[in-house]
Amino acid sequence: MCPPEHFGVLYEINPWMHREVLVDADAARQQWENLKATLEQAGAHVEVLPPARDLPDLVFTANAGVVNGSQFVPSRFMHPERRGEVPHYVAWFEERGFTVDWLPDHVHHEGAGDALPFGSVLLSGYRFRSDAASHAYLSRLTGAAVRSVELADERLYHLDLTFCPLDERRAMVAPEGWDRYGRRVVEALVPELLVLDTDQTLAFCANSVVVNSTVVMPSCPPPVGRQLEACGFDVVVCNVDEFLKAGGACRCLTLALDVTLGPQGAR
Repeated sequence: MCPPEHFGVLYEINPWMHREVLVDADAARQQWENLKATLEQAGAHVEVLPPARDLPDLVFTANAGVVNGSQFVPSRFMHPERRGEVPHYVAWFEERGFTVDWLPDHVHHEGAGDALPFGSVLLSGYRFRSDAASHAYLSRLTGAAVRSVELADERLYHLDLTFCPLDERRAMVAPEGWDRYGRRVVEALVPELLVLDTDQTLAFCANSVVVNSTVVMPSCPPPVGRQLEACGFDVVVCNVDEFLKAGGACRCLTLALDVTLGPQGAR
């Protein structure tokens, strides 16, 4: 995670961002601290990336890249506004002994925002911020089978707004965010789907973080909560509405480090 010291809506690169909307810096810091504490209480150990001036979206660490054991594949950002983040991410991972492997510079891919593991497969979205062409390179670098899903709604510009793995059999999904073929891909991959409707999807329910049996969510409508609890999960809601002003919620603010891809499966 990265503290929101310099967070703000300073440019517009997704439909949620409007420069005239001001961020309450104190509220953002309090919400970020509460999210961090909630994740730790659920059993996570949180590493902190130092913030950097003039990089307001560095706080959204999910987009740093793809983690695979001790390997880190940095993002190739589509928008120039975010490309300055990459050296900070790379330096952090290199200092901790990760091997850094690069995607070709002619493709775009925005890390765990558009690539989430389910079992031995890496599900990866494309269209708005990542290229379908990046998936073959990502598979080659990580050794993981990559399944492609075309995103169909510009409001749901990253995969992690439409897909949240819960355990080895279940995922929270927003099929309205994918094309018809993408829906079939997910249906074939995930045995049990918890399907979100439009309102639940646009409340960023899928942009949640799962730690052990706890699902940390930006919001949880009662029907979603009942389904999760019936599956044995505990739900904790963390208000992150200051970050929603930039189109990000709980998962966007985190990057899982305990991920191993390939035939041995993902954790």
